Amino acid sequence: MTDIPTPIQPTTGISTDTSRLTSNANLKKAGQQFEAVFINMMLKSMRQASLGDGLLDGKNTETFRDMQDKQVAESMAAHQPIGIGKAMTDFLAKSQKALQDPPAPTSAVSPPADGGTSS
Repeated sequence: MTDIPTPIQPTTGISTDTSRLTSNANLKKAGQQFEAVFINMMLKSMRQASLGDGLLDGKNTETFRDMQDKQVAESMAAHQPIGIGKAMTDFLAKSQKALQDPPAPTSAVSPPADGGTSS
């Protein structure tokens, strides 16, 4: 008896598992990480707008500054958030609740048989 292997199904790379989104702790962590990325991008933009070159500027200094900016961004997002992560978390929580709790059916009120007029 020969085992016939099942063919490998192609995947799109998109996960359909949404169970991780239902946890408030996971949503809060995702919001905090999003805020850290946003703050890091903001710090990079500020660094690029420098008004002049320093005496010790070089590739090593730039690498160290990028690492420092990443740590500062993570610390700011964890301790003094600017609010964008919370807004994203609230939005995701509302959308997940809407998917889990469909709106209750409303009963249609039929108009009176005489067209709404009474004498």
